[in-house]
Amino acid sequence: MKAVLLIALAATLVLGISCQKATEPPAPQTQTAPAPATTEQPKPAAAQAAPTEAPKPAATTPVVAPAPAAQPAAAGGAKLVPIKIDLPKPMFVGTPQETKVDFLEPPLGKARPDFLAPEGTVLLSKGKPVSASDEEPIIGEIEMITDGDKEAADGSYVELGPFAQYVTIDLEKQSELYAIVVWHYHKQPRVYFDVVVQLSNDKDFITDVKTVFNNDRDNSAGQGIGKDMHYTETNEGKLIDLLSQGSPKARYIRLYSNGNTSNELNHYIEVDVYGKPVE
Repeated sequence: MKAVLLIALAATLVLGISCQKATEPPAPQTQTAPAPATTEQPKPAAAQAAPTEAPKPAATTPVVAPAPAAQPAAAGGAKLVPIKIDLPKPMFVGTPQETKVDFLEPPLGKARPDFLAPEGTVLLSKGKPVSASDEEPIIGEIEMITDGDKEAADGSYVELGPFAQYVTIDLEKQSELYAIVVWHYHKQPRVYFDVVVQLSNDKDFITDVKTVFNNDRDNSAGQGIGKDMHYTETNEGKLIDLLSQGSPKARYIRLYSNGNTSNELNHYIEVDVYGKPVE
């Protein structure tokens, strides 16, 4: 009997505890709230960084070569054509040594362009009579100045004495003149001083004298102070444009010089005169 009571008491205790547990509210569970999801709104299109793109080259406008200048017309409307100037072969090569001369014309650096003259222009000076202030040249003969030989080799040039000297060419007839080309000595890159070129119909050059070139800066040749540039001798010679000076009419051409950068002597290889005889 006691055993039954003990068992019943134990069962009652167990049942009470179970009911107590069943009626107690469950302990609140501590939960960590998940971090709110970050919702990033898309940036406006203007604010978004555009992908780096190499800049496109600017549109290139094609370069059009300028139209050639209109062919100038000579007096009377004559057609202008290139004149043929026979040039001797170059006698020196490479870069010439610097020549310390005031008012020195810079080298062109390329072949001289063709000279245009009225159609029918001829070489007037070849074989024409020549005289000189030095009647007895040191080397050569005066007639060699118009013989057509323009080379700078020995035997092709005339050497006149020191100081101011001149040579005079007689075209034997008054002519309309368009260009003069003079070769002093082009075997070396020399500069000749007091180069003066004059025209006249007076063989003594007392009246009717026209100066068409003058680089005498101090009047040491006695023909007036000139404003033209000094220049270095080359195989192309020095071309004096008379067409732009009104195509003067003359029978005689006189050329002065007064030494050079190598010595005090005066040299001439050839002088070409281009134009038309006056009818």
